[in-house]
Amino acid sequence: MAKDLAFTCSACGAATSKWSGKCEACGAWNTIHEDTGLSVAGPKKTSIGGRRGKTLALTDLATQEAAPPRTLAGVEELDRVLGGGLVKASALLVGGDPGIGKSTLLLQAAARFARNGLKVIYVSGEESNAQVQMRARRLGLDKSPVMLASDTNLRDILTTLEAEKPDLTIIDSIQTMWADHVDSAPGSVSQVRTCAHELTTFAKTHDMSVIMVGHVTKEGAIAGPRVVEHMVDTVLYFEGERGHQFRILRSVKNRFGPADEIGVFEMTGRGLAEVRNPSALFLSERGEPAPGSVVFAGIEGTRPVLCEIQALVAPSPHSQPRRSVVGWDGGRLAMIMAVLESRCGVPFTGLDVYLNVAGGLRISEPAADLAVAAALVSAREDAALPKEAVIFGEISLSGALRPVIQTENRLKEAQKLGFTSAIMPRAPKGTGASGLELREMQDLAGFVEQVFGARAN
Repeated sequence: MAKDLAFTCSACGAATSKWSGKCEACGAWNTIHEDTGLSVAGPKKTSIGGRRGKTLALTDLATQEAAPPRTLAGVEELDRVLGGGLVKASALLVGGDPGIGKSTLLLQAAARFARNGLKVIYVSGEESNAQVQMRARRLGLDKSPVMLASDTNLRDILTTLEAEKPDLTIIDSIQTMWADHVDSAPGSVSQVRTCAHELTTFAKTHDMSVIMVGHVTKEGAIAGPRVVEHMVDTVLYFEGERGHQFRILRSVKNRFGPADEIGVFEMTGRGLAEVRNPSALFLSERGEPAPGSVVFAGIEGTRPVLCEIQALVAPSPHSQPRRSVVGWDGGRLAMIMAVLESRCGVPFTGLDVYLNVAGGLRISEPAADLAVAAALVSAREDAALPKEAVIFGEISLSGALRPVIQTENRLKEAQKLGFTSAIMPRAPKGTGASGLELREMQDLAGFVEQVFGARAN
């Protein structure tokens, strides 16, 4: 079989099947040369082949591009988590436990964006239009210009979106969608990956923003392949405990803003209401000083958040003492207890240890080490800490206390809520005191001696 020849214009890159003296694309003379094709290794059936594509437009790092346009929802907590509003032609994934309020949050967000001038379509694959309308009436959103659809066929949904050309589309949920060219059941790995890819690509090419709801597994991760989280621009988790009235919207990935940002909402009979001062909410039920109770000044994203850490230490009736943790890392608790026993002479042998972050908040930053250690020693020694003091600091394996980031913001938030003192590691030079009495500690052993009077035995 004769080899196929291809010719390319060196001036404009146009390809042709035969040689000519003049390029028909750009009009240049004597620029047509035989093209040897791409240099590809491997079998012809599985390789990319020799056919060339178009040349990409390249730029340099110094080029200043305009920031992507954003639309504010008018809900400060939601706009904060999004990094300053909804970005045009972006894809978002929202996950959370069943019944936590994902559909309520997105219906309220859809109504807000629609009132601010966006054309919004809400596609529900789990509920009928009547059910969504009933929720909208209960939330007082039935007058909002949001268009509804109830379907799960991806081809029909994309055809509708192409005809309507909305600014924002909400898919509830991605696990119920199915593509007719994929031979698997809805909710399977293949279907979820294909539907998420098609929706994300459609949003990018049609200047439409899309928000997809994702179910979570028993471990709390979004169900389906992890590649879905890599496809989208922003991944949000909607967290909360059913026994508490507030919910936390946490950003774990955001290409257009800071990650680990949180927004706090309160679940009411009229839907989700934003909480502008979450520290006051987390500390609202804190009573008189009690052993094992410590106030931790933390940072969630870009905002300081104060919360209460509670510890209980009791003699264990079992040969294997229990270690129960809610809202913190269990492995880090074991490390703090080992440092207390090894460096400070505070043993926990034969004692059950329970640790809880009040209000259902989940803490991941190491700055909570010192607050956890203070709560453990306070509970073990049955000695309450001052009510007006906040504690934060990271503990190393040697027992030394390490400074943490954003110390000034933590202190300012504590002063704003009426606290008068702070127990912390030695702050870097130039850190303002913010009007608080600072008790700076060098190591954990010194902290135990100064705060609790003497080493525990």
